[in-house]
Amino acid sequence: MATLTLNCLATANRLDLALAEELREACRQAGEDGTLRALVITGGGDPFSVGREAPPPELAAAPAEERVAWITRRKVASAVAALPMPVVVALNGDALDHGLELALAGDLRIAASHARLGMRDLVMGRFPWDGGTQRLPRLAGPAWARDMLLTGRLVDAAQALEIGLVNRVVDLGELAQESRRLAEAIAAGGPIAARYVKEAVTKGLDLSLAQGLRLEADLNFLLQTTADRAEGLRAFRERRCPRFNGE
Repeated sequence: MATLTLNCLATANRLDLALAEELREACRQAGEDGTLRALVITGGGDPFSVGREAPPPELAAAPAEERVAWITRRKVASAVAALPMPVVVALNGDALDHGLELALAGDLRIAASHARLGMRDLVMGRFPWDGGTQRLPRLAGPAWARDMLLTGRLVDAAQALEIGLVNRVVDLGELAQESRRLAEAIAAGGPIAARYVKEAVTKGLDLSLAQGLRLEADLNFLLQTTADRAEGLRAFRERRCPRFNGE
């Protein structure tokens, strides 16, 4: 397991260029670590991450490729979503705007009870550009996504739980322990199987049911060839806890 902590307290953990570059590099290192079975992303202090870095005024008159490059260098959600291992996002406080886009890229979200979630871009004359318009409706449904995106509506942790934006809500004092407990539960299972489950769910959302079922069958077939699968069957017969090695 590993934990990534956003720790730019002076800017409320806003994902500016420096933080975005560090986070993408951390994701690259995590993705190359074959021993890592689960990753937790959280924020230091309070909030989790709010706001969005404003482009410099002169960028408005710059060529289109420069404007696209400015945005691309600040994107982080795809790097998080592409991680092969399950990612738990522990929201220690508000996740707003770009911070919410980062949170949506994880696989599971635990929120402190005082946290709020929202995307206020349109009411500020901006447009989400790190996956918010795509991941939000996939999690909360198109009706809630339109409501939050078009009005800038903020939802509290309890309401976020009701509409599927977060998986658990706990008191702030329990957040670190609960996120670690969840990551440990993931890490205790077969790491190859967990990665295949993540792949099947993520890719399956863009496939027809028949295509998704074929993907599931293919991944299941691949799993049968692993040493972890044999260990799982052996442990079941011997009535003991399995010892998975990710092989």
